[in-house]
Amino acid sequence: MIIPIRCFSCGTVIAHKWDEFNNKIAEGTSVDQALDDVGLERYCCRRMYVGHIDLIEEIVPFSAQHK
Repeated sequence: MIIPIRCFSCGTVIAHKWDEFNNKIAEGTSVDQALDDVGLERYCCRRMYVGHIDLIEEIVPFSAQHK
């Protein structure tokens, strides 16, 4: 799954914070602190990041450009 542009529940734009969130996680910051740092305060927006499974690498072999 690719991170959605907006939260499914409240409609807040969240996709622009994904790279910053991943960088903080890679630096060793805890997930709850990283979510606070990027400004995701609503629990519905936070679950969009916590529940995200990055499947882009598994989908790429099936794209039209890859063939």
